[in-house]
Amino acid sequence: MTSRHAPFHPIIYVRGYAMTPSEIDQTSADPFCGFNLGSTVYRAVAEKDRQPRKFIFESPVVRLASDFGYRDVYENGHDILDPEWADEAPPLASRSIIIYRYYDEASRLLGVGSVPSIETFASKLGELILKVRELVCGNPANGIAAADFRCYLVAHSMGGLVCRGLLQNAKLDKKGAAKLVDKFFTYATPHNGIELLGANTPSWLSLYDINNFNRDSLAKFLDLAEVYKATGRVDWLPESRFPSERVFCMVGTNRLDYEVALGLSRTFAGHGSDGLVRIENATLNGLNTQGKLCAPCAKAFTYRAHSGFFGIVNSEEGYQNLVRFLFGDLRIDIWLDIDDIALPAELQQAEQGGQAINALYQIELLAAPRGKLWFLSRRTSEEDSVACLAHKEWKSAPKKNGSLYLSTLVLARRARVNPRRPSLACNLTLNVRVPDYEIERRLWVNQHFEGSYLFRNAVVLDVVPAQNGQDWQIRYAWQDQGVSPASEPLDPQALRNGKQVVRIPFSSGTRPGITGQLRLVLSAWNPDAQMSE
Repeated sequence: MTSRHAPFHPIIYVRGYAMTPSEIDQTSADPFCGFNLGSTVYRAVAEKDRQPRKFIFESPVVRLASDFGYRDVYENGHDILDPEWADEAPPLASRSIIIYRYYDEASRLLGVGSVPSIETFASKLGELILKVRELVCGNPANGIAAADFRCYLVAHSMGGLVCRGLLQNAKLDKKGAAKLVDKFFTYATPHNGIELLGANTPSWLSLYDINNFNRDSLAKFLDLAEVYKATGRVDWLPESRFPSERVFCMVGTNRLDYEVALGLSRTFAGHGSDGLVRIENATLNGLNTQGKLCAPCAKAFTYRAHSGFFGIVNSEEGYQNLVRFLFGDLRIDIWLDIDDIALPAELQQAEQGGQAINALYQIELLAAPRGKLWFLSRRTSEEDSVACLAHKEWKSAPKKNGSLYLSTLVLARRARVNPRRPSLACNLTLNVRVPDYEIERRLWVNQHFEGSYLFRNAVVLDVVPAQNGQDWQIRYAWQDQGVSPASEPLDPQALRNGKQVVRIPFSSGTRPGITGQLRLVLSAWNPDAQMSE
């Protein structure tokens, strides 16, 4: 039975890594462990003699309260969840934000100054979830039975690994708390560990528990020893433990704003990172019972650093993806299926003559909802966040390797700018860069123009929810073409019980060029709560 409060379940926030004793003390001294920080940035204005306009993001805590009526668990200076206050604690509402304060014990201010193991952090997260269930279900005003209780885990950086320990390793979840988690959202989590100068964090680097980010250690912690032995990676989520569809990975791509260790961190992390975590290591993949990749977890990208005032948690982009994933209405998984790639004529002749041709195609995607001042996902070459496909890889298996998952969007009815306009709309900009072509490993520059594109266009999606007995409708329009309907109407029952695919063809019509289709996999999100009409 679905809770009548769905999709507004309690949110448990799990903060990231604190290294030194002073950082641990600062973490413990902050009631929200950094989740209460916002940011202020400038936006340009039309008049040259005017100051740029400020754009303020108040913080996730403030916005969850103002937008959705969530409350913290602090009352008269006490933590409702503190066991010492159990007899006096007021009722806990379903719409509550709970901060998992796992560093308190390690703090010299509030604890004993000794840092527990990451395994302890994961196990005690399970205890916290069970305590939240007890208090929420014990509040008659909520009307939630224990069997119907669900919660959300929202984690930053190492906090995502702590959550994965609970969700994936049965030894760390002896009381079955993982089954109470409805969705799992991560900001900048090093799902495949942290690399220093391109190498795995050394296992001997035990100072401040830095070796927690070593892949060998993570494989044991996450119960992935066999998979790690076969793949060399630990960014796997077994479907038997937690469904990959219920996970969203928010990836930061701006290393320049990360100032930790006077900028040394971003130097060690290198390009293609948020200043600490490499982009390629910040996402997860579902693993079926046969040990095969079954589906990538949802992901989106934003030009934000790992942390700080201009970090990924303190961003409008991160917040919007979070609340849409938790509470939104229509999920859209965006895939690019490449049907054909036309080489320049000279290279085509060389390839037909048996010469080895290679190139790296860089695919950019920018997704922006109508009437908003931010991107839900932003993948560009300059920010090292593009999807890449090597020409040799595509030629070896065009159908398999030419299908690329790009990002996931969740559209929300409450985000409509004009209440009288019922549709949900977003703009998807798709660009494919002209690569540096090579013949027999030698750079081919005869007809190369730097900064050129094989394809560059944007498509506007307009989705009208079912109403007045009508089916869902979807239309799309490339900027240089007219409006087209989807090949068939969207069936509410199909969306509710499964997925419906909309294919949007594109072609550059040139040589060199590219032909294919955007494949949008649509599904109802929170169907019982939001799509019941």
